[in-house]
Amino acid sequence: MTAEGYRTLDDQLKQLKSVERPAVIAAISEARAHGDLSENAEYHAAKERQGWIEGQIAEIEDKISRAQVIDVSKLSGDQVKFGATVTMIDEDTDEESRYQIVGEHEADVKAGRISVASPIARALISKSVGDTVEVNTPGGVKAYEIAKVEWK
Repeated sequence: MTAEGYRTLDDQLKQLKSVERPAVIAAISEARAHGDLSENAEYHAAKERQGWIEGQIAEIEDKISRAQVIDVSKLSGDQVKFGATVTMIDEDTDEESRYQIVGEHEADVKAGRISVASPIARALISKSVGDTVEVNTPGGVKAYEIAKVEWK
């Protein structure tokens, strides 16, 4: 994962532990004070929320513990690798697009970040500026020319 992706996960974990967890504990305590727990919808909703929060915390802690963080700013070269920001041109429409190749949980196409496991990223890996790549898409095979490789 990129250093930015690691920071995002770490921020989410801090938010869950320092804000969400205490808030749900307070909600459970308040619901308990209302009496009969078997028919207390607030209590059951708070317990369900607590289970979801604890699951998220465990999942994020697992990702962080297994993460291999790569500082993209220290990488260089013309060949596409993990972390590269690639500018490519659609050979059919001459439309230009830019994507950064990131870890699976960091992917967000609208923000210009694609998963290293995606078909387009797999096609780009190990290619260089000027190369043409063909990608199988739901609409058929698309050809792209790599115009620029950046490391940010």
